[in-house]
Amino acid sequence: MENNSPFERSQNTQGIPFNIYGRKHIEESALHQMYQAARLPVSVAGALMPDAHSGYGLPIGGVLATRNAVIPYGVGVDIGCRMALSIFDINAKELNQKIGFFERILEEQTLFGSSKQFDRSPDHEVMDNRLFFELPLLKHLHTRAWKQLGSSGSGNHFVEFGIVQINETDPVLGMPPGEWLGVLSHSGSRALGANIAQHFTKIAISTRRINDNTKHLSWLYLEEEAGAAYWAAMNLAGDYSAACHEVIHKKIAKQLGRKPVVSVQNHHNFAWKEQLNGEELIVHRKGATPAGKGVLGIIPGSMTAKGYIIKGQGVATAIHSASHGAGRAMSRSVANQSITRSSMKLLLKQAKVTLIGGGIDEAPQAYKDLEEVMACQTDLVSILGSFQPRIVRMDGHKIV
Repeated sequence: MENNSPFERSQNTQGIPFNIYGRKHIEESALHQMYQAARLPVSVAGALMPDAHSGYGLPIGGVLATRNAVIPYGVGVDIGCRMALSIFDINAKELNQKIGFFERILEEQTLFGSSKQFDRSPDHEVMDNRLFFELPLLKHLHTRAWKQLGSSGSGNHFVEFGIVQINETDPVLGMPPGEWLGVLSHSGSRALGANIAQHFTKIAISTRRINDNTKHLSWLYLEEEAGAAYWAAMNLAGDYSAACHEVIHKKIAKQLGRKPVVSVQNHHNFAWKEQLNGEELIVHRKGATPAGKGVLGIIPGSMTAKGYIIKGQGVATAIHSASHGAGRAMSRSVANQSITRSSMKLLLKQAKVTLIGGGIDEAPQAYKDLEEVMACQTDLVSILGSFQPRIVRMDGHKIV
């Protein structure tokens, strides 16, 4: 039942209590998955973000703190999926004045698709990580990972040009008020992360042998050989995801002939060792943004909706977390069945957004209203600025 406080504490008597933000926006299936996670013997604390919807293992938008255990599907398949924003000292009006120029940059400097690879990728120190040569699983993934370095996946992954609006000077952000040109990217660890997730989930399921309904919540203890190997591989996948964004933003900056004035990044689909109530715990954020005190991040909207540059408030009841976006209002299958291409084109036209790629399943109508989601987490983050998409590149061919 909803109350007037910023969150609702679950009444689950069979597991740990957890806090629910924006209960009215969250589907029952996501709540059910969180209740299942709360019953795990390794669970210590939890929270559910207002953009939550169901997934495998933890729901998307689920935050779970465990004791000395990591849940591969509590992290997710796209390990270390990251938001990266570069702000350039370029007048945002140039987006309208030279739209063809910016479109060509995105078309020529980005590569999208779950199986897509470059013929040749740049050198990067992440590819020299010893784990690629020491962990048997990673040895055969090294070549493919290198060829996918600097590329993006399908689904909701994107690279966008847009208008950054800074509200006021903040010492952490270090950007003066005004409108600037920004590049925002969202993608993760490609095939590398997916293979790591699938491999160690199978090990966790065979090791724990728990109820079939909750098998995707199977965990690995960190002192176990498999647990230690997963932890190392997960961190490598996170570093690899960061490297992909570094390559993307460097290529675009070169075309612009400028270096960014400010960069803001954060990631989700990851697990961190963090102190909570004086104890070191493993905090899983599956589709949730780290929002520790003073920590910067980006919470994007849909391809037409304004997103936000935020600073975390370090709220313990939310396990120092916030939403990672607006969250899906429709599953991909429902979106494909109920949204027409013409209605999607109309919304893009009204928002003055040029879309390169992007399927019906990613249409703006498939997502929750980010303004409503943000209203449910005013205590969790403060808003420093916004990002309004103008040219959006996703997987697929240009339709608008």
